[in-house]
Amino acid sequence: MHCIEIQSPGGSEVLRLATRPDPIPGAGEVLIRVEAAGVNRPDVLQRQGRYPAPPGASDVPGLEVAGTIAALGDDVDGWRVGDRVCALVAGGGYARLCVAPAPQCLPVPDSLTVVEAAALPETFFTVWTNVFERGRLQAGESALFHGGSSGIGTTAIQLALARGSRVFVTAGSDEKCRACEALGAERAINYRTEDFVAAVKAATGGRGVDLVLDIVGADYFARNVAVLATEGRLVEIGFMGGTASATINLGDVLMRRLTITGSTLRARSIAEKGAIAAALRREVWPLLEQGRVKPVIDRTFPLAEAAAAHRLMESSAHVGKIVLLVT
Repeated sequence: MHCIEIQSPGGSEVLRLATRPDPIPGAGEVLIRVEAAGVNRPDVLQRQGRYPAPPGASDVPGLEVAGTIAALGDDVDGWRVGDRVCALVAGGGYARLCVAPAPQCLPVPDSLTVVEAAALPETFFTVWTNVFERGRLQAGESALFHGGSSGIGTTAIQLALARGSRVFVTAGSDEKCRACEALGAERAINYRTEDFVAAVKAATGGRGVDLVLDIVGADYFARNVAVLATEGRLVEIGFMGGTASATINLGDVLMRRLTITGSTLRARSIAEKGAIAAALRREVWPLLEQGRVKPVIDRTFPLAEAAAAHRLMESSAHVGKIVLLVT
């Protein structure tokens, strides 16, 4: 099969088109003939040598795919050869064939193309488990999503709105802010020119928001705490600011009864990811079928041009998702 290999840690030029033996699905796994694969920031970190694949996972980058089931391993129930699926994987997505745990597969919604389906798993798994499970965002509450124009952000905006919440976001340009507001965000704040704490407090009558989903890390920590309402929840999922260590005033936590939590996805067990997939199928897939939620696709690239896709990801010039066309 054709795939993209990382020759050695480095810049986008270390990605190369290669051939490898076709993978074979083990017990509880399916083999997917990949038609499209999503590109995500963890792929860039893996290429740079800063986010290695977990033990047992393929060293080929790629955390989400969409295509057709080509073969079943032993002890797989609920799927058949020929089924069209998208799947969250721990690696191996930038390839013509990819093995995926059966519990981490979901049907391609009839309303979506295979390219759109390939843009679902990584961001939808991440947003669901962090915003609605860990963050417990409810209808009538408010949320602030940093990086509103990213794949995570565009997903979070739509899901939160569809479930009845108020949405505020930050983004890095006026153009990106307008794109977020076009998706339904009540207020998009250009973090380069505005103080997001002041802007959100003004929009909420000084109350703040019930939830903050943060991808920046320590650089935003104090302001994230400041923008939370009483009983607010801060969910940390990344360190794009480059710093993971922060100082906290515990008095704020105590007096306003705040919750600070976070998670990663890639290293979680198949059972945990399968539970998230089941929740998505129950709670979110109907929204996709109804057209109330839809992944935002910025650009597609042929598999052989994965390096160009990575350069676009690193430029942060995109809005929504970047997808590789594998066929």
